[in-house]
Amino acid sequence: VQLQASGGGLVQAGGSLRLSCVASGLTFNGYTMGWFRQAPGKEREFVAIIRASGGTTLYADSVKGRFTISRDRAKSTVHLQMNSLKPEDTATYYCAAGRTILTTARNPQYYDSWGQGTLVTVSS
Repeated sequence: VQLQASGGGLVQAGGSLRLSCVASGLTFNGYTMGWFRQAPGKEREFVAIIRASGGTTLYADSVKGRFTISRDRAKSTVHLQMNSLKPEDTATYYCAAGRTILTTARNPQYYDSWGQGTLVTVSS
């Protein structure tokens, strides 16, 4: 299994970025896909997930209304559109794949495969 994340970069507060994660080596449509992030000195935290069907999404309260997760079945890709970025969004963002149920989808321990991470830096 390989998850290749891209799209990070440096952006000013209020700006936007779109992260992408291409999955290979797994049956993409059978997995919940998630985005997590980790800031220096902090634990990895949940950002957003999208269920295998694509019909259910969950967001952390801190990003709700600003971030949108989506998946492209044909391209085995999950996206994270990030708008109205804030300095506190600065972190390395990781995509993950797992066969998790909704009640445990926020917990990174329930994901089997992880991408390499892409750094997002938001300047004030």
